[in-house]
Amino acid sequence: MTAMQVKLGNTTLRNPVVLAAGTCGVMGEIKDAINLSTIGAITTKSITKDPRVGNSPVRMTTLSNGMLNAIGLANEGIQSFIEKQSAKAKSIDTTVIGSVAGDSIDGYVEVANAMNEIDGIDLVEINVSCPNTSDGLEFGGCPKRLSSLLNEIKPVLTNTGMLVKLSATPGDIRPHAKAAIECGADALTLINTIPSLAIDVESRNPKISREVGGLSGEIIHPIAVRIVYEIYRDVAKEASIPIIGTGGIMRWEDAAEFILAGASAVGIGTASFVNPAIAPIISKKLEKWVQRQGCNSINELVGALSIH
Repeated sequence: MTAMQVKLGNTTLRNPVVLAAGTCGVMGEIKDAINLSTIGAITTKSITKDPRVGNSPVRMTTLSNGMLNAIGLANEGIQSFIEKQSAKAKSIDTTVIGSVAGDSIDGYVEVANAMNEIDGIDLVEINVSCPNTSDGLEFGGCPKRLSSLLNEIKPVLTNTGMLVKLSATPGDIRPHAKAAIECGADALTLINTIPSLAIDVESRNPKISREVGGLSGEIIHPIAVRIVYEIYRDVAKEASIPIIGTGGIMRWEDAAEFILAGASAVGIGTASFVNPAIAPIISKKLEKWVQRQGCNSINELVGALSIH
């Protein structure tokens, strides 16, 4: 392996920088802004069994130190995804992670099975943590329900690795991470957006139509770093399960924090809306950081937080 390569299950990424679900197009349309060969992976938009129109506008608003959104998993559905998007996967010059969402076990399994059969998709990320639908946290909010879901999904992923994306809520999610690993997760993605509310004080109305949405951006970064650290220390390290740390990466130092806290890879989301070209920049600066640290591989820095 080269100095920047990392492994998620049986899949090797050229570097640890991953573009998060819903932030780089349906199937890597962000390639119009960046050279995808300079990053480790992209994640597709989260796809459900049936098409979803999502929530009514206003669905997104910017805040002084973050972004609030309630898109509601708007997507074309798996059948349209197969017909219109799947052929693009094998031509994308980076690892492709297929994102799966749903509101029933059967729905998740059908989409996961379809993703598993697409040439060019190497990993499947099970999104059990989206807070922007009325049922989005149903499976991710309970370890037993999560296990019941993943135990049905894992057997159909015969060609791809299984990533499980967990939310920061409810409370201590170490039991959820442990359940995911026991069900065969090849990696964990931590964390998704955090349910939050923003109010326009003049109109006295919520700033987005659905009232509560998912908070992202630099405001959640220290929370995400803390959760990655706790899951790595108490659950993932002993099990040798890698973590994709995501939440508020706006500069390379934020990504480096995740690595030191225990993440093997880092997911970039909101920053791509601010600057679509940010991911390759972060990748290059992480490589220089590894060199300055005197390490032969970025993997030597995973979990290398110095505790006094």
